[in-house]
Amino acid sequence: AQVAESGGGLVQAGGSLRLSCAVSGDDFSWYTMGWFRQAPGKEREFVAVITSRRGLATYYADPLRGRFAISRDDNKNMVYLQMNSLKPEDTAVYYCAIHRLGTIDEARNYDSWGQGTQVTVSP
Repeated sequence: AQVAESGGGLVQAGGSLRLSCAVSGDDFSWYTMGWFRQAPGKEREFVAVITSRRGLATYYADPLRGRFAISRDDNKNMVYLQMNSLKPEDTAVYYCAIHRLGTIDEARNYDSWGQGTQVTVSP
C-alpha cells in the first residue's frame, strides 16, 4: 500500500488544521492507521492511532488528547487528523503510516510511510 499525506500549512497559534491521509489498495479497512510527527532535530513521535473496523478504537499521545482527533472513512480509504488549539510546539512534519505489529506508539512498528506534510504554527 502507498500512503500520501496532505493538508498541512501555516497557521497562527490557536488555529486549526485538518490533515488527510490517502491510502491505496483494497485492504484499507483492515489497517490500523497511525499519525506521527517529527520536529527538526527531534525523533519521530506518536500522535494518534485508529484501529481497524474489527474493533474501532482511538488512542492519543497524552499531551495531545482533547486537542487532536483522528478519524477514518473506509469508503474513501482516508484517515484524518483534526488539530485544534494549535501551539507553536506542534510545528513538525506530520506522517501517517500503517501499523504492522507490536506496540502502537512506536514508529518502528509501522511501515508504508508517506512523504509527510509540514505544519507550521506561528506565535
